[in-house]
Amino acid sequence: MIMINNRKAFTIVELLIVVTIIALLLGILLPSISMVRTKAKETAQKAQLATIGMALEAFKQDYGDYPPSTLTTRSSYYCGAQKLVEALVGWDLMGFNPNSAWYADGMDSAGSSVVYDSTSTPNLQARKGPYLELATASVFKLDKLFNTTSSFASDNRFVLCDVFKVRKTSDNDSSGKPILAGAPILYYKANTSSKVFDPNNTTVTIANRIYNYEDNKALVDLGKLTANGATGALHPLGYIVSSDYPVFYNDKYTNSGLITPTYGASVGYGIRDPKITTNVWPYKPDSYILISAGPDGYYGTADDIHNY
Repeated sequence: MIMINNRKAFTIVELLIVVTIIALLLGILLPSISMVRTKAKETAQKAQLATIGMALEAFKQDYGDYPPSTLTTRSSYYCGAQKLVEALVGWDLMGFNPNSAWYADGMDSAGSSVVYDSTSTPNLQARKGPYLELATASVFKLDKLFNTTSSFASDNRFVLCDVFKVRKTSDNDSSGKPILAGAPILYYKANTSSKVFDPNNTTVTIANRIYNYEDNKALVDLGKLTANGATGALHPLGYIVSSDYPVFYNDKYTNSGLITPTYGASVGYGIRDPKITTNVWPYKPDSYILISAGPDGYYGTADDIHNY
């Protein structure tokens, strides 16, 4: 008897059609998955800023005001981002000391005695907080983040980092894996006694305006945080537009009149509130501003995440 085989195989054309369909589906799905991940990160970042906001309100209740952000320079630069950490968890992560003079060395205003003496029981009893849970707060020392010759970057004071983790630190978790860190969160306290924000108002110095970009300038000047800790291109937030003010004061960032960013960005933002057209006016002029560099890691671009 002759056996007839009726089984049919795929033709080359049919296989090509199937492969094409799969490729098209992957082309559609992969960007969507990436977008979902980015949105999830952005949501997590907003939640982190909200948690920091609640901690700042608790600090204000205890001390009547938000922590300062003015850049101080005694033993080392000490910027707004670092003072935020001191207020919420302490200079040494053991709580805030009300006698703090807000300097990088942890000394009093005269520089003669230690304000943060963790070996002294009365000193520890005077502490307040932490206002943030250390187990979940993403707190790192600058020298764990930036690998540069800058004396400021080699400082061992702490900063709060965002959720867009790019840097492998030298610290390991309980399983032995390197802990990842994101870019530092910038903190600016509003000068509520001032009614001037317009950079074109030359009668008022930058330090006496509602917000002073120099509060975190030393940190911004380190450049973008990268995977190996080396600094990348400069942040648009640090570009000088004219003689004395950067993108910080503008409602929109463009390449006009600026050094062209090496990463090719052309549009970003400032902290000017565009809804107010009668005057140059910032967001949140009565409290503070928090800024995360966002997914691209650059301060001053359109994907930054902030508390306004």
